[in-house]
Amino acid sequence: MKKWVLIVELILALSLLSPALPAGAQGDEPDGPVYIVQEGDSLWDIAVRFRISLEDLAQANGIADPNQIDVGDRLVIPGLEGVQGVLVTRQVPYGENLRSLSRTHAIPSEKLAQLNHITSPEELYAGYTLVIPENSEGQTGFSRSALSAGQSLLELAVLSDANPWSLVLANQLPGSSAALPGDTLISPGGEQAGPGALPGAVRSIEIDPELLLQGKATSIKLSTLGEVSLEGELIDRPLHFYPNGENQYVGLQGVHAMTEPGLYPLQINGQLPDGGAFAFSQMVPVGEVNYPYDTPLNVDPTTIDPAVTRPEDEQWFALMGPVTPQRLWDGIFKLPSPLPADYCLETGECWSSRFGNRRSYNGSPYQFFHTGLDVVGKPGTEIFAPAAGEVVFAGPLTVRGNATVINHGWGVYTAYMHQSEILVEVGDRVEAGQLIGLVGGTGRVQGPHLHWEVWVGGVQVDPLDWLKQAYP
Repeated sequence: MKKWVLIVELILALSLLSPALPAGAQGDEPDGPVYIVQEGDSLWDIAVRFRISLEDLAQANGIADPNQIDVGDRLVIPGLEGVQGVLVTRQVPYGENLRSLSRTHAIPSEKLAQLNHITSPEELYAGYTLVIPENSEGQTGFSRSALSAGQSLLELAVLSDANPWSLVLANQLPGSSAALPGDTLISPGGEQAGPGALPGAVRSIEIDPELLLQGKATSIKLSTLGEVSLEGELIDRPLHFYPNGENQYVGLQGVHAMTEPGLYPLQINGQLPDGGAFAFSQMVPVGEVNYPYDTPLNVDPTTIDPAVTRPEDEQWFALMGPVTPQRLWDGIFKLPSPLPADYCLETGECWSSRFGNRRSYNGSPYQFFHTGLDVVGKPGTEIFAPAAGEVVFAGPLTVRGNATVINHGWGVYTAYMHQSEILVEVGDRVEAGQLIGLVGGTGRVQGPHLHWEVWVGGVQVDPLDWLKQAYP
């Protein structure tokens, strides 16, 4: 009897010494895909990421309190029958579609669509959170080639120094005759990756910022193999590209401050070094900026009469339309005022109204927005050019008062309104810091100040951004 008591006591003692195992680590691996909780995750974030309800996620994992999850917990993701393994998420860059992602991650298109609840190709916008199994990271290095019209897969394989059957397998083709002209195919084992849906001559595409924003300028940079010709379109506006170094190209475009948040197409077309052409379009997101509402303004009714404002607006917009290929500015813009720029940016005390503020005139709805930055100043305060450029307008207008417009090249313009005196003429070349005018109170104003605008691709953007960072 004593012998059995000693054995039981020994078993109990050993059990006390052994560390307790978390419930998720006991038994076999859960049936279905799992996600490992990371630092900063919440159950709500995870549910949103995998496009399932919070209730379904909690129920599948026996979680009573959504706040009780820990880093390292393994959560079963419901609704993904037939999928196994640990799930991770990746951001979809511009230049990818369902077919290219399927190939580069070595996952059948149908399975990738199931994992991500994809019902339309437009859902794979740039920045989309893509879910993939961890063991399906796919190709870490590959080259890309486009099948030309009349070219066979065997010919492409010879030119690419690749095994034709490896091309069939890597691109999930049912046979060697299934590849279509213009389709971008990957060859495993290459030394480059890049945007999988674009020809190999396009090495990389960078969009800055990745999330386009109301009233902000967007920079789109491409790196290529050899000299190419590029053009495009963004939110129904033509997109122009300019050489910016050897085999480097950049396009600048503003997003209108009243653009509705959502997804919009970014189209890029190109002529390749070998004479071939490509065209690619992908949705990109535009995010909302929380622009405040100004106090309603009372102004001379004539200055808001459409019979006056419409022809002046047409004249004004036409000034900003021409796109010149020479870039005249360099680096961060200077503040066009004698006020200390660092102090102004730090305190915000030098602006009476900022860009983008929603506005009401004489009791109208808030259907207007402030198209520039109002810099404080007394009549006669100096106005300086913020960067090098060429004067393309200098004269009086009804709404804008005495105004000046400077072309800085690449579709970038700056404008200066309500001046008491204009000190430059059309055709003048100006340098950064050059005196160009004096502050006044002409046009639609409630008091003297400088109204300063920055235009990019025919759209007004926030001038403060150009005082803080260099474009492109």
